[in-house]
Amino acid sequence: MIKTLEVSRDIAADPMTVWNAISDVTNMGKWSTECHSCTWIDGATGPEVGAMFNGENRNGAAEWTTQARVTASVPGESFHFDAIARDFVFAKWGYNLEAIDGGTRVTEIWEDLRPEAAIARSTAISGVTDRAAFNKAGMETTLERIAAEVEA
Repeated sequence: MIKTLEVSRDIAADPMTVWNAISDVTNMGKWSTECHSCTWIDGATGPEVGAMFNGENRNGAAEWTTQARVTASVPGESFHFDAIARDFVFAKWGYNLEAIDGGTRVTEIWEDLRPEAAIARSTAISGVTDRAAFNKAGMETTLERIAAEVEA
């Protein structure tokens, strides 16, 4: 079972433009195939380390909410967060940005921390049976949509 993925895309925009878009989690609903909206919570208003946000997710008829905590936030370089359920970090997500000639190479990272015993419950909630394949396709689409927006 695949537990870690990285998907990269070169985007024709400078690292700060890309970082500003990605680190504003309220944008995620425009790009993600699964997360249809995010909102800062607990008084957070931006991407500071420790800031919390809710992600509203959907896959077909299945809908669920997850919480996340920002774990790294370096303007122009990285934005990472932990996905949390009942104080348990079940996944780590991140974006690393690298300046390249003509723009930015963005690498989206996902790490699955769910124990084997939690897989069936997760599948029942989300309807996703192959999380790695589902996330890989979603990550590719997300980066494509981010590129389309920031390159416009």
